[in-house]
Amino acid sequence: MASWLNNMEKFKSLLAVTGCAVTMFVGVSIYNKNEKFYKKVAMPIIHLLDPETAHKLGIKLLKWGLVPKGNTTDSKLLETTLLRMKFRNPIGMAAGFDKHAEAVQGLSNCGFGFVEIGSVTPEPQEGNPKPRVFRLPEDKATINRYGFNSEGYSIVWSRLKKLREAKESDIIIGVNLGKNKNTEDAAEDYVNGIKTFSDVADYFVINVSSPNTPNLRTLQRKQKLEDLLAAINKIRESSNIKTPLFLKLAPDLSSQERQDIADVIQNNKTKVDGLILCNTTINRPNLINTNYENETGGLSGAPLNYISTTMISDMYKRTKGTIPIIGVGGVFSGEDALAKIKAGASLVQLYTSYTYYGPPIVSKIKTELNDLLKKEGYNSVADAVGKNNIIK
Repeated sequence: MASWLNNMEKFKSLLAVTGCAVTMFVGVSIYNKNEKFYKKVAMPIIHLLDPETAHKLGIKLLKWGLVPKGNTTDSKLLETTLLRMKFRNPIGMAAGFDKHAEAVQGLSNCGFGFVEIGSVTPEPQEGNPKPRVFRLPEDKATINRYGFNSEGYSIVWSRLKKLREAKESDIIIGVNLGKNKNTEDAAEDYVNGIKTFSDVADYFVINVSSPNTPNLRTLQRKQKLEDLLAAINKIRESSNIKTPLFLKLAPDLSSQERQDIADVIQNNKTKVDGLILCNTTINRPNLINTNYENETGGLSGAPLNYISTTMISDMYKRTKGTIPIIGVGGVFSGEDALAKIKAGASLVQLYTSYTYYGPPIVSKIKTELNDLLKKEGYNSVADAVGKNNIIK
């Protein structure tokens, strides 16, 4: 009897997901690119599912080509070049959404200028027990404790290799690297990632800032970070790997920790090419929805916006504007994106806003950013970088 009930529950879940997929497909067909439709109909239907199921469904729809193309013909004003990479626009999908590189082409079709996949771990791992994702709609926020659930280097590399060989898209792809939960030698995991993905990645990200893997954030401490980056740079130099290297940091660092990191990454032996600011926060700043504030995990979305922008400004000053920054955290509008750019970010990523408003948010942010750049008299994205910062 228990087995029969269990099977019935699975069947109901299958019907729910399938029915939602059909509904979305019909909706997309009728309301192609309609922002109001997504806001009033499509996303509320998606949100009837639990957050992780909805996430998986979103990936499948993108993978199967059931999400309509967004505005992929961007104005010249939005084009920008960073570290020899030419971006059609500065708006990217942050890591954590397409963890296993299943939906890169679909995200490209939505109008993103670049996509960061991962975090990817060397060996497959399940991540933390479910439930591990929670919506806070009143706050336009999410709490997650996925814990680097990953299909592993081999499978993800195969997908990216196939995509590169198909040459369907020229979108820039970042590979965000993590470590397995039980790995003792973290450097070995990251070094293997650099070697594995060097032929398919446009840039690498060393993720030492997720709050959901035990002791991972300790790798941001000065000595540990020096040892890690020295090992990574050694293999980059010996293998002549020129792929740009970014370091993703947590927003919960003290002033001294930030200064230590700034010093480390400007040293020739332990340098990085860029920073990603920032990862999710373990703090719960002024939440309206307090139902989940005691859940462990990282908070993302609108509450992270100011925290992220302030950290961008701070690290831009600490590095005297010499280390390029990708800004991420609470980007819901063109105004949010420009604020991060003027604080010191050369590129901007989003994630949570996409899960709340769907694909139209990409074109919306790009249009608003383009209009704001024109209004404020900038000739390019690069012209606006760091304009709110005075470097002494």
